[in-house]
Amino acid sequence: MGRCPECGAWGTLEEESGRKEPAAGGVAAPRVVPLSDVSAEEAPRLPTGVPDFDRVLGGGLVPGSMVLLGGEPGIGKSTLLLQVAARMANTVGPVLYVSAEESARQIKMRANRLGSVTSRLFLLPETSLEKILAACEKGGYAAVVIDSIQTIASAGSQTPAGSVGQVRECAARLLAFAKSSDVPVLLVGHVTKDGTLAGPKALEHLVDAVLSFEGERVHAHRVVRAVKNRFGAVHELGLFEMTGSGLVEVVSPSTFYVKSRLASRAGSAVLVSIEGTRPMLVEVQALTVEAKFGSPRRTAIGYDATRLTLLAAVLERHGGLRLGAHDVFLNLAGGATTEEPAADLAVCAAVASSLLNRPLPESTVVFGEVGLLGEVRAVTEAGRRLKEAVTLGFRSALLPAGNAGDAAGFPDLSVTPIASIEKLIA
Repeated sequence: MGRCPECGAWGTLEEESGRKEPAAGGVAAPRVVPLSDVSAEEAPRLPTGVPDFDRVLGGGLVPGSMVLLGGEPGIGKSTLLLQVAARMANTVGPVLYVSAEESARQIKMRANRLGSVTSRLFLLPETSLEKILAACEKGGYAAVVIDSIQTIASAGSQTPAGSVGQVRECAARLLAFAKSSDVPVLLVGHVTKDGTLAGPKALEHLVDAVLSFEGERVHAHRVVRAVKNRFGAVHELGLFEMTGSGLVEVVSPSTFYVKSRLASRAGSAVLVSIEGTRPMLVEVQALTVEAKFGSPRRTAIGYDATRLTLLAAVLERHGGLRLGAHDVFLNLAGGATTEEPAADLAVCAAVASSLLNRPLPESTVVFGEVGLLGEVRAVTEAGRRLKEAVTLGFRSALLPAGNAGDAAGFPDLSVTPIASIEKLIA
């Protein structure tokens, strides 16, 4: 069959030899144990030396786990893992860094720039899986980094490196090594044009954690998110800034995103979002201009454009704003992104502020979910959001009426409960 029936591409199907089934009666019965007899004691995690990376992992690397880090080319995956490997080598034990894409000289040049040169970090420029496994089993390392899984190949598979068969074979054998030796393995994975991890979906099912390394090249900040994590939450976020000396953790994400804000301008609202367990202040900017021709546009950067269209309709229907003849543009400043419903009220406030040409009260934060009927619904973690706002010097808040009780512990904060879009406009 020359054409794939799924994607319609030609010449993409690869032949794989089948495995021989064992003869009947030739397999010994495995030992089965009651669930009540299984020990549930958690093994101590291995700190990577990068607190934000540990937070995304759920507290550090679990012995015997396999972690996959994916991201766009040039985003900084190798830089991040080289820093992690060097810090683990200094604090936990010897670490093996396998580079199948770069030479030892290139890795040393990067390590010099990052200040990550240490005698306990060992390099292995190799693409053969068998040689890599031999080095891993012989060395007694605390962790192993593979950069990248798509560039190594096993002699047991006749397909080229990066193919479906090779990626599955190499990942399965590395996973077997990790589980049998209790040595954590970190893999670098390539991504496709649409941003998904290249290779079979089975690769994501094999590993214990899948981390996504995101960011725009025009912005200095980088974000690490957990897409899958068998040992922790999947909504945690780590924020880094790319500098000449490597990736530096952003200690205060809220300050990072709102430090250049012009508070007296119409169309600006400060949202308190929750990413995992971390509250962050993000500036929501809106611009409304009269549509010159055709249907009015609804454009959003860092926010769901469909959700913006929905909220614009709610503002027109229940807020009395004439948005039908205006283009609406929305941007989360600093390259931030959010998907949580608590951003709805801040988006509505920014759009209304721009259309009415009236800035929001100074030092005010906004959060809340907006329904199709114009009601403002309560959101989770309101107390933590308000605490972050107070810490950074904000003095007032517009929040859902259902969350008004959460503001009792902040006597110095002026709180305005919002029950509906009509109340917001008023």
